Amino acid sequence: MKNRRQNRSTHIAWFHIMACLSLAGSAFGDTKTPNVIFILMDDMGYSDVSCYGAKKVNTPNIDRMAAEGLRFTDFHTAASICSPSRAAFLTGAYPQRNGLYLGINPKREAHWFLGLNPDEITIAEQFKEKGYVTAMVGKWHLGMQEKFSYYHQGFDHYYGAPENMSHSPLFYDEKKVIYKNTPLEKMTSLYTQRMVKHIRDFKDKPFFLYFSHNYPHTPFRAGPKFRGTSKDGMRGDIILEADWGIGEILKALEENGILKNTLVIFTSDNGATSPKYTTPYRGTKYVSLEGGHRVPFILYWKGTINKPAVIDTPVTAMDLFPTLSELIGAGLPEDRIYDGVSLTPLFSGQAIARSPNEPFYYYNCENLQAVRVGDWKLHLPRTTRQIPWWGRRLQKPIETPQLFNLAEETAESVDVAAKHPERIKEMLALAETTRKKLGEFGERGSEQRPTGTLFPEVPILSNEVQDWAKLSDEEKGRGKSEFKPAHRPAKKRKGKKDNP
Repeated sequence: MKNRRQNRSTHIAWFHIMACLSLAGSAFGDTKTPNVIFILMDDMGYSDVSCYGAKKVNTPNIDRMAAEGLRFTDFHTAASICSPSRAAFLTGAYPQRNGLYLGINPKREAHWFLGLNPDEITIAEQFKEKGYVTAMVGKWHLGMQEKFSYYHQGFDHYYGAPENMSHSPLFYDEKKVIYKNTPLEKMTSLYTQRMVKHIRDFKDKPFFLYFSHNYPHTPFRAGPKFRGTSKDGMRGDIILEADWGIGEILKALEENGILKNTLVIFTSDNGATSPKYTTPYRGTKYVSLEGGHRVPFILYWKGTINKPAVIDTPVTAMDLFPTLSELIGAGLPEDRIYDGVSLTPLFSGQAIARSPNEPFYYYNCENLQAVRVGDWKLHLPRTTRQIPWWGRRLQKPIETPQLFNLAEETAESVDVAAKHPERIKEMLALAETTRKKLGEFGERGSEQRPTGTLFPEVPILSNEVQDWAKLSDEEKGRGKSEFKPAHRPAKKRKGKKDNP
């Protein structure tokens, strides 16, 4: 059973904050407990929507949230691939800290028995403890075995396709498979209908809805009404359809009289797979350049965020957990470390409780690849062996540290390491300390929590197939003997490769 001990001093402090806000007329708007909708797109890059610079698509509903809320220009996910990034959003901890730093794939013999540890406390569980109804719509990708199910991580209801289509094409309504092959052209419509239904059904009670869309991750197919409606092919069409769906969600909140009592969060799990959609930043999904980690992030709360703003304060995926916990008056469990801070001061134009020079660490699977302090970003030496297989064609080994100033250029192409030896020395020391705590390739850190596994006696390896192949059958144990491909592979379209 999960440890739910509360940090007394933190809990008292937040109780005091909420009491003061109530006495002041509630700076958080409606005095009712707020509803929260968290919309997480899949592989959406920084410039994929018009309010972030897209030219070939027009996303009026996302733009509306940005114009009437807070639009962030310096938001970073905790990983540049799906599973670790999602784990960080839900737990408030770096993936290396919460143990889910791998790209989970139920079709891999080495990893089918792994997932987000059930002992992790998710933000959904924080909501449940405060009496909320919780529901998830969309992609899970944190372990397909029953032990790692969303139902054991705080969600009352589930609807959608929990995996990448190349891993499993199944689509569920609660625990029942309703499509053996997810109808891609219907996906956004199905998701939108269920989100609207949840809003209607739960309008009289506080709710937390996690809408984790599978798009624009491939494969995708737009609905008939949206095909050919963008200037960017099918990918642009499905982004227009996703924007339409968000518009329907906002409309449902208005029609049911709860828009002003609902915080809507919009972001992506990592960058896009093409540099066309990560401008002005260099890099894509899979790598530690800015394009892999920096994505749209919007907070929309009509009637509470009354001063719309563009925020350039650096914030991260790990900030979501303490922010939402504070809003609902849930203290942080004291038996674990969190890597984020609350963003609620930004609602009223105040500063968050984090130094502008607090480091941010860019891990790629187990490998710490970069450190950022303020505007300075240091790419660390790394060998081919340390780079995850999915990133090897996109990034090269580095023999000596490379230093970039993000305020002066966004492409990370002008290496100024030779001019700043002392800064490099300081940042290398930060990296070494963090490796000891959070781990490095082939080495676990002192502050890493256990990875979720069905078989504690079976080694947990990186995503390298050859490492698993080197083990004997005895060492692989139940990982090998009980392995059954989860589902028949979906047919690949010519020229397409599986994503991790």
